[in-house]
Amino acid sequence: MRNIRVAVVGAGPAGIYAADILTKEADEAGVWVSVDILDRLPAPYGLVRYGVAPDHPRIKEIVKALRRVLSREEIRFLGNVEYGTDLKLDDLQRFYDAVVFATGAMADRPLDIPGVDLPGSHGAADFVSWYAGHPDVPAHWPLEAESVAVLGAGNVALDVARMLAKPAEEQLSTEIADNVFQGLALNRARDIHVFARRGPAQIKFTPMELRELSHSPEVDVIVHPEGFEIDEASQQAISSSKGVRLVVDTLLKHVDAEPTGASRRIHIHLCQAPVEVLGTDRVEGLRTEITELRGDGTARGTGEYVDTPVQAVYRAVGYLSTQLVDLPFDQAAGVIPNDGGRVLDLDGVPVPGAYVTGWIKRGPVGLIGHTKSDAAQTVAHLLEDVDALAVPEDTDPDGLVAHLADRGVDVVTWDGWERLDAHELALGEAAGRERIKVVAREEMLRVARG
Repeated sequence: MRNIRVAVVGAGPAGIYAADILTKEADEAGVWVSVDILDRLPAPYGLVRYGVAPDHPRIKEIVKALRRVLSREEIRFLGNVEYGTDLKLDDLQRFYDAVVFATGAMADRPLDIPGVDLPGSHGAADFVSWYAGHPDVPAHWPLEAESVAVLGAGNVALDVARMLAKPAEEQLSTEIADNVFQGLALNRARDIHVFARRGPAQIKFTPMELRELSHSPEVDVIVHPEGFEIDEASQQAISSSKGVRLVVDTLLKHVDAEPTGASRRIHIHLCQAPVEVLGTDRVEGLRTEITELRGDGTARGTGEYVDTPVQAVYRAVGYLSTQLVDLPFDQAAGVIPNDGGRVLDLDGVPVPGAYVTGWIKRGPVGLIGHTKSDAAQTVAHLLEDVDALAVPEDTDPDGLVAHLADRGVDVVTWDGWERLDAHELALGEAAGRERIKVVAREEMLRVARG
């Protein structure tokens, strides 16, 4: 059997699924493989830990599955190792036969409208990172606005709206970090306006996320009838997709429902496209253009505008991957050019031993489960290429760790993560909660070192 060592850069679902599939499929290909999963943070799980609202308990089941993979003997976690800073592609190729990049997408896709840079205008990705306890985000988040606009028609927009509307006390049963709970307790938002530029059959909400908006007795969900447009293309979408039908039915129920008089309200506005953030020294409002459906699933502006007074704007118009050192990058698509996971150089030629999976491969679309089939394709191509992979210069399994130690990198191993995991659980137990997430990187490293 050919023995190979593979580095996976990124310890989120995409990277962990790739390691899992690779180690399972290798035997059938006559290959023995060991995998090191590297991540720039001291904790694994990527967006499952740092990109999901704390009140989503079903994510814990995904964490359990990912943990089982990382606990396997042939897979090793190496945290607090940043690609591009602590090491580059040449370093990885010195120690590994192949490298799989699974770095995902953490930045906000830009929205080019006037006023978007005013104080009080925020990218949703940064806000999500804050309430998920990401160590790179400042501990404090300004929540002084009483009326807020959320731009976007996907699940991230719904998460942002729900977190802004839901009373902080209802988060105490979750793994919310203490600084986030204290920040949300001071939140002054009472009206959260979600704007979608198309109609009810075109928005990208999933039925479960939409239903969760109304789970709090302190929140009314108000779907404004203006813009609730269903044309022939919309009807076809409803008829052909159960998910679309459930979303439209749920929205209709909110259109017909009488508000309960709850202290907080989430307003959903359909067929309104943002065109300007209003204000002089900070956000004072949002101007939207009324749109109409074209009959093919797209929308066009009507030249009619509406101004909504708000003191903060959150842009949830999509994520964007970040370019990686020594690798080509498609700036427009926000991906590393590839052919089924094989990285391609600027001439379209495969880069030997370099692969991608997840959002850095296909763009920030799809749910967590979609990364499995994505990883399977990449792994299949890697195994097809085994005979052509160059043997690394250093085959010592501990070679990379020693190399990083020489550079002063404080690597967090699986044992270190387990200490950190136990510490968070103990904090939660002491407070009568399941877990309290540790936020500061320095504290995470201190606990991981033991």
